[in-house]
Amino acid sequence: MNKAAQKLSTPGVDAAGLPAHEVIYRQLRDQVLFGDLAPGQAVTIQGLSERLGAGMTPVREAIRRLIAEGALEFQGNRRVSVPLLTADNISELIYARQWLDPYLTLRATERASLGDLDCLAALDDDLDRAITRGDLRAYLELNYRFHKRLYEIADAPILADLADGLWLRFGPSLRVVCGRMGTQSLPDKHKAMLEAMHARDAEAAARAIREDVIQGMEQVRHSLEQSRVLR
Repeated sequence: MNKAAQKLSTPGVDAAGLPAHEVIYRQLRDQVLFGDLAPGQAVTIQGLSERLGAGMTPVREAIRRLIAEGALEFQGNRRVSVPLLTADNISELIYARQWLDPYLTLRATERASLGDLDCLAALDDDLDRAITRGDLRAYLELNYRFHKRLYEIADAPILADLADGLWLRFGPSLRVVCGRMGTQSLPDKHKAMLEAMHARDAEAAARAIREDVIQGMEQVRHSLEQSRVLR
């Protein structure tokens, strides 16, 4: 048996070599991150097992990890839910992101290769196309991937993990807000940031992403306040 076939036949490991519990964790994380599980929605371990086509053990482990990350909360009776954001939660998220994202952008500007900038520009072009065709899920995924790539270029893994973890907190609510507003009402500052990065103006790039973050988070705050979700 060749190595590829051996890898595919190994119990509990997927084709990419990831153990089953890691695969399920990533699938469930994406469902939270991109709002497939709505804020306040309660689900059971059995329900998630059926939803993901997975055994209860890896689902239970994925839930445990996501509860530790603040992306899910345990309600008892084997039920979990996506937390509802409060006004204080939004304020904390804005405070954290308006420091983390600009700092990571500043570092990324100083370290980015031309290939890195091309990758960011390509992601932003794909993002624009998703907005034009009204593809909400693609918009959410590409917007996240754009910021995630920026964090990776910054080469500050501890801070990047903190910034990435914040997306799990507001991702479900962002899906709700974007669903109400439509993709055409979702401006960003990515192009201003990219222009500054090409010019190696780290301060200008950091300012652009700070405006992008505050604009997006304030939209979340306003929409949730309007719908009286915040309490």
